[in-house]
Amino acid sequence: MYRDKIEELKKWKKSANRKPLIIRGARQVGKTWLMKEFGKKYFEKVAYINFDDNTRMEKLFDGDFDIERIIQGLKIEAGVNIEASNTLIILDEIQETPKALKALKYFCEKASQYYIISAGSLLGVAIHEGTSFPVGKVDFLNLAPLSFFEFLEAIGEKELLEILKENQIDMTRVFHTKLKEQLKLYYYIGGMPEAVNSYVEEKDLKKVRKIQKRLLQAYEQDFSKHAPTSIVPRIRQLWNNIPTQLAKENKKFIYGLVRQGARAREYEVALSWLIDCGLIYQVNRVNNNKIPLSAYQDFSAFKLYLLDVGLLAAMANVDAKTLLEGNDIFEEFKGSLTEQYVLCQLKQCTELDIFYWSADTGIAEIDFITQIGKNNVPIEVKASENLQAKSLKSFIQKYDTKVNARTAMIEYKKEDNLINIPLYMIGNIEKLLMN
Repeated sequence: MYRDKIEELKKWKKSANRKPLIIRGARQVGKTWLMKEFGKKYFEKVAYINFDDNTRMEKLFDGDFDIERIIQGLKIEAGVNIEASNTLIILDEIQETPKALKALKYFCEKASQYYIISAGSLLGVAIHEGTSFPVGKVDFLNLAPLSFFEFLEAIGEKELLEILKENQIDMTRVFHTKLKEQLKLYYYIGGMPEAVNSYVEEKDLKKVRKIQKRLLQAYEQDFSKHAPTSIVPRIRQLWNNIPTQLAKENKKFIYGLVRQGARAREYEVALSWLIDCGLIYQVNRVNNNKIPLSAYQDFSAFKLYLLDVGLLAAMANVDAKTLLEGNDIFEEFKGSLTEQYVLCQLKQCTELDIFYWSADTGIAEIDFITQIGKNNVPIEVKASENLQAKSLKSFIQKYDTKVNARTAMIEYKKEDNLINIPLYMIGNIEKLLMN
């Protein structure tokens, strides 16, 4: 398996201003694998230390922050002679020892010659709970499930991936049907590494679904194990309600659908917990088209998405035959999966800030809007080849936008100030529009 983030790690290694690196991401998205793979390929030695239920490391970091003493302890724990010039130090589940997290500040200030990468599936929660965090003394890298591009590489479709990444429009038209088939497969499997590996090795979609269901159960067990007891029921309610919310025509999150009479303030902490764990994305509304969009957010109106399209399909119990062959039963939920997929690709393949737009009257809504280059770009998402988009037309008329995007199960086509982007190319939206 190959992950695009390896390229960012290589840049981090070469950087003259390198700081200890923290990889953020939900449980089971491949953080440990990525760190070890990077170490194996680009360092002579790897010193791997897991802090989960590790009392020795608690004691090591409970003393002062003498770097020489800490390095000696890490050498003994990892069984590796750590040398600054050729050893990658991996500190996994670092949030389990808050003082180790704090120690990264001293590595940055006093021993920047060491290559240190840390990770933890509950890091976001630990940081927000008041852990002494080395602000400004660390670099960050976010890791999500495999994107559609990474999925194509994993299943051996490297030639298809090449024509997508290089924007070979003529070739995408030749292989349009095959690309659509692979995209539907990705809707089902998603990008969780264990699910993808299982499919690569056994080509058994039933086993893929069992893995997805097990991952979903593991996340629910994490709620009880790690979240404050008082908010666990609300976390579960929010989590299990997301497919219902996305199935609505208007996908704005409505607390009343979680529980009758529910109010935002009752669920604020539960919502923050799920976001901090990397399990969901929150996309806020904007009500105009000014730059920067972030200054015009309406924090009371938002949409919620899961971290992975395959997990959404599993939660909604969309079976393989319905999804891959097309079925009337699936029609209602197809739009939800497609919007979920597009949001994940934008998050996985770009660094763009993503919002959605709706008119104050509530009549018109644009699925996503983001700034690319000097332009705010509305993105209309269509699950089928029916391209009627009244909301996009009214948005263009209202704001006279120069660059507009629509993504659907269609071939690439440019029409004046509107670019039709095939869903399988949406991860390359920046290159497509900047060109």
